[in-house]
Amino acid sequence: MTPHLRQQFDRLAMRLAELDASLADPAVTTDVARLRALGREQAEAADVVARYRAYGQRERDLAGARELLAQSAGDPEMVALARDEVAQAEADLERLLAELQAALLPKDPDDARNAFVEIRAGTGGDESALFAGDLARMYVRFCERRGWRTEVMSDSPSELGGHKELVLRVEGDGAYGALRFESGGHRVQRVPATESQGRIHTSACTVAVLPEPDAAEEVRIDPSELRIDTFRASGAGGQHVNKTDSAIRITHLPTGIVAECQDDRSQHRNKAKAMAVLAARLRDRERAEREAKEAATRKSLVGSGDRSDRIRTYNFPQGRLTDHRINLTLYRLGAVMDGDLDDVVAALRAARAAEQLAALEAGVRG
Repeated sequence: MTPHLRQQFDRLAMRLAELDASLADPAVTTDVARLRALGREQAEAADVVARYRAYGQRERDLAGARELLAQSAGDPEMVALARDEVAQAEADLERLLAELQAALLPKDPDDARNAFVEIRAGTGGDESALFAGDLARMYVRFCERRGWRTEVMSDSPSELGGHKELVLRVEGDGAYGALRFESGGHRVQRVPATESQGRIHTSACTVAVLPEPDAAEEVRIDPSELRIDTFRASGAGGQHVNKTDSAIRITHLPTGIVAECQDDRSQHRNKAKAMAVLAARLRDRERAEREAKEAATRKSLVGSGDRSDRIRTYNFPQGRLTDHRINLTLYRLGAVMDGDLDDVVAALRAARAAEQLAALEAGVRG
């Protein structure tokens, strides 16, 4: 284990001690939300620190076994025993180190979400649309293997049975985490069914995988971010309206959004109505911002849809799949197209974990 990783785990051990002290504080036990958050962090930290301490113990065991081996040169039975202990300790240390490294990697909360898989035909005309259908079938079969549910959200079919555009919703624990690597350009090389000369054609599709957002939640409005003005209602309403400041105008200071109500004679009811209007407008603003962000994300995910813009190539004449991001080549394209994507997903996840670990160690050194 590198000194940089040891520093990370030593810091986590200190944080665990702080969490233990906080959870013993009577003031914390009265705050249910904070208690729950600290309890969750404490449980995660305790698990990692326990593994780190086990790693340290096995390091000491290994040192002792090597010392015993050096001192037992004339005793074959003790030598064999010491060698077994050395081998077992080394294996345990390798396993524990892998577990500890994985525990340090940042976790994307979106990985556990459901996913939307958007498949669009790119260059290649009818053949591209047919390949979009093949990709859709591949993903549906993959999801079936995982026990996930898929449903078609929208479909623009092509004349020959493929899809110009298809959007699937995938429902299942970890769906986005497994499918996120599919975003990008997918290139196919094969002889189209419509090709009479037997020539190999190259076509392309784009895939975008997005996490499904949480169901709409009630907008939480910080009272300190509001300016509430009362004023005398205008228009018809009789003598009462002219004499009391029952109308309400609420301004949300961070966004400048304003909502007002003067329909009711009760200031309290007018305020409640204005707050409801403000919440609806803020929710609509959040939705618009989220959709704009998703549109930008989608564009960055899929690229241009050109044949040269690809993350993966499916070569049917050679039965070969190549993922260009990690230089992975598999010669079992038929199984992959039937939904057996496990090896591809595992390799991409491992590459991502290696990148995260390298970045983490570089950050510690920095």
